[in-house]
Amino acid sequence: MERFPDIEKQLNFIIEIDKLKTITRRSKIIHDDRYENDAEHSWHLAMMALVLHKQANADIDLFKVVKMLLIHDLVEIYAGDTFAYDAKGREDQFDRELKAAEKLFGMLPPELHDEFMGLWLEFEKKESNEAQFALALDRLQPIMLNHQNRGYTWKLYNVTKEQVLNRNREIEKGSESLWKYARHIVEKSAEQGFLSE
Repeated sequence: MERFPDIEKQLNFIIEIDKLKTITRRSKIIHDDRYENDAEHSWHLAMMALVLHKQANADIDLFKVVKMLLIHDLVEIYAGDTFAYDAKGREDQFDRELKAAEKLFGMLPPELHDEFMGLWLEFEKKESNEAQFALALDRLQPIMLNHQNRGYTWKLYNVTKEQVLNRNREIEKGSESLWKYARHIVEKSAEQGFLSE
C-alpha cells in the first residue's frame, strides 16, 4: 500500500486549522449582527494587504506579508484570542502563543515547520518592513470594524479614544498614511459618540 507521510501531515494540519473558524473575536462584522471569527479576520487582512500594499512605508515582499497575515493568528486555536484592551491577558500572551505555535507548527514536515515558525516570530518581533506593515493592517482592521459598527465593542468594554490611539500607534511604523487615516477614523468616532473621550 502506497504511503504519503508528508501529504498526510500537511492535510492533518489543514484539518486542524479549520478550528480557526471557531475562534470568536470581540469585533462584529460590518454587514451582520454577529462577531467576527479568526479565519474571517485573517482573510480580511490578506485582502487588505493586496489592496493597500502601496501604502507601506518601505518596499515590501507582498507575498511574505500575506503569508504572515494568514499565519499569525493560527496560534489562537490553542491560546485563544486575547482582547486588545485586556492588559492582564496580554501579560502572558506571547508565552501562551509561543507554546501554541510550537504545538501547531510541530504538526508540519520540518521545512514547513521552520518557515511557519519563522514567519510567526518575525511578525511578533515587529522589526522587518513586512512585519511592520502586516501589524499596521492587523491594528487598522478592528478600528475600521468598530467605526462601521458605531463603536459597538468600544462601548461594550468602555474603551477610550486615548486607549485606541495608544494601542495602535505602531501602525505608523508600517504605514504613515494608514496611521493618519486611522487617527482620522478615531477622531470621527469620538465626535460621533462611538468612542468616549
